[in-house]
Amino acid sequence: MIKGFIFDLDGVITDTAELHYLAWKKLAEEMNWQFDRAVNERLRGVSRMDSLNIIKDHNNATVAEDRLLELATMKNDIYVASLDTLTPDDYLPGAKELLTHLRQEGFRVALGSASKNAAKVLEQLEAIGYFDIIGDGNSVSKSKPEPDIFLYGAEKLELKAEECIVYEDAEAGIDAAKAGGFYAVGIGPDDRVGHADVRFDSMAEATLFAVKSHFKELF
Repeated sequence: MIKGFIFDLDGVITDTAELHYLAWKKLAEEMNWQFDRAVNERLRGVSRMDSLNIIKDHNNATVAEDRLLELATMKNDIYVASLDTLTPDDYLPGAKELLTHLRQEGFRVALGSASKNAAKVLEQLEAIGYFDIIGDGNSVSKSKPEPDIFLYGAEKLELKAEECIVYEDAEAGIDAAKAGGFYAVGIGPDDRVGHADVRFDSMAEATLFAVKSHFKELF
């Protein structure tokens, strides 16, 4: 019996992907590193430090550990400053409606995001009230594809993994959900999230009715 839902943030509730891309691009330009949208695609669902290492390795660069930490902080400062542009109009189509529906039906809801700025994003969206638990990059030490963030959310919701459905738009996120024993809803193309239990092209399609129709035996 499904009692809870756990949501990734970027690409599911809102799309801050472009803000992340612009922040990484600005940092790369300062470092004279090559960075484009193809490299950026590899950062989807990946933690900040892991993302920085992907960009560094792509450029065959050698960077001391303390300098890496400085660069990660620089990128984050650029990104956080850009979050002030987010408003309640920046939900992805269908996301706010789904969260509202879940509240009305009494489901427990958690956020399971790798972002350490998740609370700020939710504040800008005025979305805090939709979530019982906020799990973010500050909540666990191992990021996706490890299942820790989703296990954290389920534990705080006082639910078992098999009582929760995870919404994810990243390959690493679906891997994390499956590794933790959760049911997974993939948002995006088949080549990225096709290994989810059910996949939708967009959040607008991934309604509670559609998910209930797929997981009939679980509701």
